[in-house]
Amino acid sequence: MAIVQDWLPASQENYEKILFWWKLYPLLASFQWITSWYGMGKTSVQSKFNLPGRIAWATMEIPGFTTLLYIMSTLPAQHGIEDLPWQNKVLAGLFVIHYTYRAVIFPIIQPSMSPIHVLVWANAIIFQLCNATCIGSWLAAYGPTTQEAWKAQNWSVVQFSFGLVLFYVGLAANYFSDEELREIRRSELRRQAKLKQQGKTVEKHYEVPQNGLFKYMLYPHYFMEWVEWLGYWVAAGFSCTPARCFLLNEFFAMLPRAVSGGKWYKQKFGEDKIKGKYVIIPGVY
Repeated sequence: MAIVQDWLPASQENYEKILFWWKLYPLLASFQWITSWYGMGKTSVQSKFNLPGRIAWATMEIPGFTTLLYIMSTLPAQHGIEDLPWQNKVLAGLFVIHYTYRAVIFPIIQPSMSPIHVLVWANAIIFQLCNATCIGSWLAAYGPTTQEAWKAQNWSVVQFSFGLVLFYVGLAANYFSDEELREIRRSELRRQAKLKQQGKTVEKHYEVPQNGLFKYMLYPHYFMEWVEWLGYWVAAGFSCTPARCFLLNEFFAMLPRAVSGGKWYKQKFGEDKIKGKYVIIPGVY
């Protein structure tokens, strides 16, 4: 049963329309270069349009993997596909693994979360729906749906395996980088609680992360997420346009935030505190 006829799940014609516009997302993301404001986290501003961090995060991320699962469970039957190749199922599983952490576990285990502006929240939902529709539709019906079709696009087990390694390396490093940031927040909450007990004024305190990959860069969690989705694209095959679009769209969406964040670190702590650290791309920037 279609939620929105010919759109969710998408007909092939509408899938191609969505994919066409999805390729242009970097143009929209590039508008971040002309503003220093990002409505989430340390560079955001107070606004009556801010939403509670945990609720906003979960509700803007969950539509991604739930949409993909819905498409995977409905679209194949509409095209007479009785069973998808194992490659399609594994790739769908990787997507769900990532977003189970990002959408469900992440907001639960965060010690605290900054408010998220409603415009950021709405944009993230659109991002998730478009991305899940493109990747899910490709996996469910419009990409290779037989072993013969996989072989026809020069696919190999070696390439798939290498992609999986990249994906899991990126996923693990992303998690441990997040955990380092969580530990800083836990320490800050303990410090604030102690000051309150002493009847002292509590002011928000920031520090530069120093452990793990943070020894070498300011935004390893961003970079390793790129590694993760590069691995996904490698595993899916270089002809998988939706996977390539996802990687590029994340790059263009996250790079301006990292650059703005790098400037914030420099202004807040001074160049000496971040000397020797790259912002986001090791050996480059």
